[in-house]
Formats: sequence, structure tokens, C-alpha cells
Amino acid sequence: MSGVPRPPLRSKNNPGKSQESNVTQPSTIIYTHPDCAYSSAAKMDYRQRKVEYTEIDLSKQADQIPALLELTAGERVTPVIVENGVVTIGFKGGT
Repeated sequence: MSGVPRPPLRSKNNPGKSQESNVTQPSTIIYTHPDCAYSSAAKMDYRQRKVEYTEIDLSKQADQIPALLELTAGERVTPVIVENGVVTIGFKGGT
């Protein structure tokens, strides 16, 4: 593990599934990959809105892939955005 805290699990796509953690978490974590245009768009959107986030670049932090798979029910997809404990898979533009 690289010391990046794992977010509590609350899925925007599956709101009934919830698993809380007592560990202090950054408010926003974005799991990314450099070959993913949606990851780039998500990061740009968060920067433009001046929202601080922690990036987990899976090409450099492969040890975080199991955490991603847990958040996505086994799918290898990016970006995955965890904001205040709510998991969003993919990016469709700013809110």
C-alpha cells in the first residue's frame, strides 16, 4: 500500500450499498489513467472549479488497483471519483 487512505464506500450508482470507515479521508479522490480522456476531463473540471482532489494514477500506483476494483464491483474503468464518500464511476462533465 502506498499510504493513500481508502475512501468509505457509498455508491452513487448503488445507494443501498454502504460501508463506512473511521479513517479520516480526503474529501475527493480521483482514480485515473493517463490513457483515459475522461480522466483528463475530470481532472480539468475539478481544477477549473478549484476543487482540491487527491489523484491516484493507476499507471504509477498499480497497488491501488484492488481498491479501484472494490469500488467498481470488479470493473477496470477510470475515472472513478470518490467525493465525500460517494462513488461515481466515469465522468460525464461538470456538475
